[in-house]
Amino acid sequence: MSHDTLRRPSRVRAAEPGPAARATGRRHWTRRPNPLAGVGSVVWLAVVIVPIYAMLSSSLTHQDKALGKNALMPPTDPTFDNYDTVLHNGFGHLLLNTAIVAAAVVAIVVVLCVPLSYVAVRSRTFWSGAAFRLFLLGVAIPAQAVVVPLYLMIAKLNLYDSLLAIILPTAAFAMPVSVLILTGTLRDISEEMYEAMALDGASTTRMLFQLVVPMAKGGISTVVIYAALQAWNGLLFPLIFTQSDGPRVLTLGLFNYVSQFGVNIPALLASVVLSGIPIFAVYLVARRALVGGLMGVGGK
Repeated sequence: MSHDTLRRPSRVRAAEPGPAARATGRRHWTRRPNPLAGVGSVVWLAVVIVPIYAMLSSSLTHQDKALGKNALMPPTDPTFDNYDTVLHNGFGHLLLNTAIVAAAVVAIVVVLCVPLSYVAVRSRTFWSGAAFRLFLLGVAIPAQAVVVPLYLMIAKLNLYDSLLAIILPTAAFAMPVSVLILTGTLRDISEEMYEAMALDGASTTRMLFQLVVPMAKGGISTVVIYAALQAWNGLLFPLIFTQSDGPRVLTLGLFNYVSQFGVNIPALLASVVLSGIPIFAVYLVARRALVGGLMGVGGK
């Protein structure tokens, strides 16, 4: 074997880019400057952070100093008396009612919307398509437009001033968007998987629980978070369909700090902070599933 033949492999290896060169190329790509995106990120961060900071700062201020204080200035004499006032003013009862409403709404939406979306995706009949279009029509109907008929229905069913009067309408108005999200997720399941289970002798129910539900975890997580947010932040239905303190939820509990002679602003903001912590924690845990599920709304 000649001397040139022995050197040929080294020349071939030298022609290939090394790890350092490839890493340098990647660093150059990721570090490409984008001033517009940077400025936009800073502006958006300020839009989000400044109101939260002002709310936290004001919630730590004494009531007699709240109106004369600049909301962007830190409190000179911070106090947790406002949080103590909220916690000893029925906050636990309000939180429990809100949690019950949110859990019930999520259960109703998931139990009903998963089979409905499965039928809308797999069935080719006229009635399944009509039902799906009917649900899409519900996206365009605001709750304020039908609040009077809903009030009459709730009264005739003897559900007025109860948690069911909040749960049922909230779940109904959360279902159209939930069906839209889930149908987009289920369309991403390949036809070959359905055919493989059908050849294995699987029934429709078995396909639903052993194929659709495991493959649609992202969309189901998105629906859970969306329905929980709708129930947690809802004000219209609790305001119209309840009256006594028994079924009162957190959004109505804010009125406890509004009297005939003024508003206890620090206690009100402290209540807002405490009521936002649970749903914010849920969002932090499941934010990836929420974004991933929303990206699949369009389907294939």
